[in-house]
Amino acid sequence: MATYLASIYGTEKDKVNCSFYFKIGACRHGDRCSRKHVKPNFSQTILVPNVYHNPSHDANCNMSKQEIQEDFDNIYEDFFVELAKYGEIEEMHVCDNIGDHLVGNIYARFKYEEDAGNAVESLNNRFYAGRPLWAELSPVTDFREACCRQYENSECTRGGLCNFMHLKSADRNLKRELYASQRNYQREKRREDRHRDRSHS
Repeated sequence: MATYLASIYGTEKDKVNCSFYFKIGACRHGDRCSRKHVKPNFSQTILVPNVYHNPSHDANCNMSKQEIQEDFDNIYEDFFVELAKYGEIEEMHVCDNIGDHLVGNIYARFKYEEDAGNAVESLNNRFYAGRPLWAELSPVTDFREACCRQYENSECTRGGLCNFMHLKSADRNLKRELYASQRNYQREKRREDRHRDRSHS
């Protein structure tokens, strides 16, 4: 019995735990959900909800596509640089959905759980664009399972209200530069740590 329960944990067959929360770290029913939202005590992934608001979703928006992309790239860079202070980021994603449970969510998966925990603790005392940040550890481990495959193929009929992640992409060159800078920083940090260890031995 225990083996069976373990095999269905977090899936649609699990009648106790919410499969959407397990996959996406968010659920459209929120606290009203009939199934449990098991918040992890340890995780490599953090969630900072309701950060990015795409101007194109506003009917009165008069920004060009280029201006919207530049605005998003600035936010993506701000958060990547800030989060990288806590440890090595393996991937970072921003939702472009408009449903309350996914709108503007930023997810970041760190290499180490300890770094993710430190980031959450620090971010909960921070502000961004004049608004307080609220961060939590997320159960999301595989973003391929969390993302809408139809959206990736331009076939999703639910639009921004889809219950799976619609990710907004940052400029490729920007992402390449950010991850390259992070690798260089981590390499230099390891070199300094080794030098410090040798000097103390």
